[in-house]
Amino acid sequence: MVAEQLAFAVFALVTVSCSLGVVLVEDVWHSALLLGGALLSVAVHYVMLRAEFLAAMQILVYVGGVLVLITFAVMLVRREGASAPAAVAADGGRPSDETGGDEA
Repeated sequence: MVAEQLAFAVFALVTVSCSLGVVLVEDVWHSALLLGGALLSVAVHYVMLRAEFLAAMQILVYVGGVLVLITFAVMLVRREGASAPAAVAADGGRPSDETGGDEA
């Protein structure tokens, strides 16, 4: 009984922290990953309640479908330079060349 309560407390903490992370994180990609963590921990709660079918549907529909859709949307909408901030060179404020090669 104590192990079940401890597991419930741990996964409740994971669910709440991932849900807060979804709202508070500025990066869309990290927010989508935290949403996946929250949805998976809700599926664990369903397993603990002996509702295995609901847990399977939670994983298949939400994690497998909605989260993959969000991932594809983030990958398609994200611009080329939005993944990492560009380093600004001292001359003119243009982005520096990250390859280190000479400009010809």
